[in-house]
Amino acid sequence: MNKDRVEGKVKDIAGRVQRQAGEWTDDPENQAKGAAKQVEGKVQNAWGKTKDALKSDDAKASKPPRTVPAETEEDEERKSRG
Repeated sequence: MNKDRVEGKVKDIAGRVQRQAGEWTDDPENQAKGAAKQVEGKVQNAWGKTKDALKSDDAKASKPPRTVPAETEEDEERKSRG
């Protein structure tokens, strides 16, 4: 989990709290600000997830591929003999 995911989740939760407080106090401005902060947090969290996915794909790509040992002439002869 990277910094963007953590910060995004914090913004999302803070936005939920602010939006809910605006609903309880009948304050449309706080509701709108809270909703905007929630969206910002969700976007940042999604960006962090994307970065994590790319990083894990890079790690997989940097590993050498598994190779199957080549058959030797002896192996081929054994197969042809049956």
